[in-house]
Amino acid sequence: MARPGAPAEKIDWEMRPGGMLVQKRDETAEQSMSGATIRVKVSHGAVYHEVTISPYATFGDLKKLLVQPTGLQAREQRILYRGKEKDSGDYLHLVGVKDKAKVVLIEDPESRERKQEESRHNERILRTSKAVSAIKSEVDKLAERVLTVENDVHRRVEVPESEFDSLTEALMMLLLKLDGIEAFGDAKAQRRIQVRRVQKFVEALDALKMKNSSPPSVAAKEQSPAKNSSSSSNAAAIVVTTQWETFETSAGNFISTPPKPATTAIETDWERFVRVFEISLP
Repeated sequence: MARPGAPAEKIDWEMRPGGMLVQKRDETAEQSMSGATIRVKVSHGAVYHEVTISPYATFGDLKKLLVQPTGLQAREQRILYRGKEKDSGDYLHLVGVKDKAKVVLIEDPESRERKQEESRHNERILRTSKAVSAIKSEVDKLAERVLTVENDVHRRVEVPESEFDSLTEALMMLLLKLDGIEAFGDAKAQRRIQVRRVQKFVEALDALKMKNSSPPSVAAKEQSPAKNSSSSSNAAAIVVTTQWETFETSAGNFISTPPKPATTAIETDWERFVRVFEISLP
């Protein structure tokens, strides 16, 4: 009984699952006074787990103890006792859970579906990664053949046209295989890299094929276009000069000493006539 004039003791209240408002218990004091624990058998599929827990604990506390043995997070667990699912805030002793009581643990359906979807997604990534890796090995083998062809063409060793055709066809087949792979995550980036490799090899083969089919003289001119251009210009200049000089020489043959103007002969005869005429005058 409280002494007169003493402050009233603060009372905390709580709502029980049945809707009854009661004074809140001091769980620490109760556990320390009783010191009791109970063993609860948990059925999880075909496996049983036995958990030692305080009877004053909640089902949420029980779920935390089941995380390690079951591999399920507390939010992924659903616990049934006597055929009814219990909330995480329900107390064990209030719903009648006693020593050696049995409860059933099932995985939350949404959580299970989410895990299954993640598992399927991971399997697809693994499958596509293996497919891209296998094609990469084939591209590496063809890359060695392309390098051999490139060296032969640069050394002016004639390469059969069938070699270009077979390599191009093999690369195009790999390109079709890569296009048919539905890649995810890192596998998608790896597929993109292999597609670019194949495209570059096909372009290189086209250029090498053209160079291989061109005559050596044409190839030599292609290698030194500046030198040939300069030589052609000089030759043209020499020819023009020679033709001009020839023209001048030929033209000189037709140019002779200009003939004596006819007027000179006429003037001489006239002078002779005048002189004779003057002599004949009296």
